[in-house]
Amino acid sequence: MRNIRMKIAYDGTRYNGFQTQPGGNTIQDVIESALETLTGARTRIVGSGRTDARVHAEGQVFNFHTESRIAVERWALALNSRLPEDIRVVETAAEVPDDFHARFSAKRKTYRYSICIGKFHDVFRRNFEFHHPSPKLDVDAMREALLRLQGEHDFTSFTTNHADEKSHVRTIYSAELRVEDRRLDLYWTGNGFLYNMVRIMAGTLIQVGQGKIGEAAISDILHGRNRLLAGPTAVAHGLTLVDVDYGESDEE
Repeated sequence: MRNIRMKIAYDGTRYNGFQTQPGGNTIQDVIESALETLTGARTRIVGSGRTDARVHAEGQVFNFHTESRIAVERWALALNSRLPEDIRVVETAAEVPDDFHARFSAKRKTYRYSICIGKFHDVFRRNFEFHHPSPKLDVDAMREALLRLQGEHDFTSFTTNHADEKSHVRTIYSAELRVEDRRLDLYWTGNGFLYNMVRIMAGTLIQVGQGKIGEAAISDILHGRNRLLAGPTAVAHGLTLVDVDYGESDEE
């Protein structure tokens, strides 16, 4: 049995998220169907993490075990020919050790939340960024607030409660706000993210930019460990999973 790792990008606009669910129409469902067509066998994939409906990815990673003898360099093209245009394998596949697990082997992940600050929304990016036309956001205050989210914290205030999470402690290695033309991009790299954590951080930072929450209040929100203290959950379509890092063994 071989263990194959692949990296994909997808436009999540018309899907109900990455992870399979009773309602169907997920990225995982589509990929597993394509793999079955390709190999002739039912194949279960393991993703590096779930993304919600309308959330996108530039570097989602998954792995699967298979008895297929397809050459590793052929997997990407073979699978792409069976996937819809809004889901694409973006790197040559790799055969990895049997104990590699796309989720549990990950060392860090990077997410981006995009905000359009132009008066009029860019029609070509409407599905990939949140539109905030006015009033102007205070970028300096948002950057200060971002710094307070860096480091190891209990992020209970920044997650929708889930009983399956044993701990809400996570480490944010870097947090950055980039301004480009009419867009603000918020980046977070961390060792893991709780359910809705990035979207709640984004919604809170938007309120900081609006002057509704002071940047210094971020520390109090963290220490309070209460979801009601933080801002709203930002809309899903502004969020993109940018990269998943597996450390030195990730790429040759």
